[in-house]
Amino acid sequence: MTESLSPRSHDDILDAVRWAVAEKAPLEVVAGGTKRGWGKPLRTNHVLDLSALAGIRLYEPEELILQAAAATPLAEVEAALAQSSQQLAFEPPDFGPLFGRPAGRQTLGGALMANLAGPRRIKAGAARDHFLGFVGVSGRGETFKSGGRVMKNVTGYDLCKLMAGSFGTLGVLSEVTVKVLPAGEKTRTVLVCGLDDEPAAAAMAAALNSSHEVSGAAHLPAGIAAQSAVGYVRDPGTSVTAVRVEGPGPSVEHRCAALRTLLGAWGATEELHGRNSAALWSEVRDVSYFAEEPMRAVWRLSAPPAAAAGFLPGLVRDTGADHFADWGGGLVWLSASPDEAAADRIRVAADSCGGHATLVRGPDALRAAVPVFQPQPAPVAALSERLREQFDPNGVLNPGRMG
Repeated sequence: MTESLSPRSHDDILDAVRWAVAEKAPLEVVAGGTKRGWGKPLRTNHVLDLSALAGIRLYEPEELILQAAAATPLAEVEAALAQSSQQLAFEPPDFGPLFGRPAGRQTLGGALMANLAGPRRIKAGAARDHFLGFVGVSGRGETFKSGGRVMKNVTGYDLCKLMAGSFGTLGVLSEVTVKVLPAGEKTRTVLVCGLDDEPAAAAMAAALNSSHEVSGAAHLPAGIAAQSAVGYVRDPGTSVTAVRVEGPGPSVEHRCAALRTLLGAWGATEELHGRNSAALWSEVRDVSYFAEEPMRAVWRLSAPPAAAAGFLPGLVRDTGADHFADWGGGLVWLSASPDEAAADRIRVAADSCGGHATLVRGPDALRAAVPVFQPQPAPVAALSERLREQFDPNGVLNPGRMG
């Protein structure tokens, strides 16, 4: 039987972790629960449910700072920011539906601990680049904190960047502070239809290397584009390559026109405005195209864009995978058969070009049998193990989740 611990304050978290250390009782740390299927399966009967630790503690629009309890839903944060025409510039996705859970339960702390960033990462950076500070509890049962309301240079660990992407294996966060930025006044997206992976990668590279400040570049093969809720993307019946610009109205109009001229070398262009543009990039951000087939494995493959475009045809042929590309082709999402043979083929493809592959969603048997995260080189793995020993020597926080 699973026992749930439901802290309502930082001190409650501290007591729960100290109990776990004393009893040698590993804890599964959850907040919104949207990513419980990401990582190695956990064997523990104790869940540390942080969902009660929610709410915005401090928001200073003029200082571009927001501080909130770690389990505050992203939807609540984004609604507050929208009132001041601001945003989380790293555009964190909501993977709830991808894992068969309701939308809107992704939390701010969960996005930071998984270092999640959406299409705007190519311009704004990763979640860790906007993570200013936190208060948390280590696996030793000790309170620790880092950063604050301004970005500072310090000696020693940059603990925010260390926590980002640690998936709750180094500490339990009770409060986080993030940098926010103004939202663009307008958004437009230029579409080019009918390109294969390699010419699409070339078109996106041309847009990204231009002076037009592109904030999103994605390529949807025909089968993926056909699933879009946006008619201009779905109805042509071909692949769609999309390039986004944001900002002040006149600037966006000028840059959009210039991009249509530039991308016209690859074919006829179309243009999406506000609502349709937002809908398309939400689909890409949330990997919503793979949410309807929960039995298939979902992989996240990072590689140099030109290299990825080169090996994708063979990989898709060998594995029967569906795919689409974000980050100008540097991030490829794959929906593949949930078996070890496909996993091995995907991992080999990533290794062949110096990239890395992560199994984001898969059945327990597959997640137990194959590396979920890209295996680290021996020196890096040794360093990671030393860090875990420093922060959680008893292995009580999400033990084994990252392999």
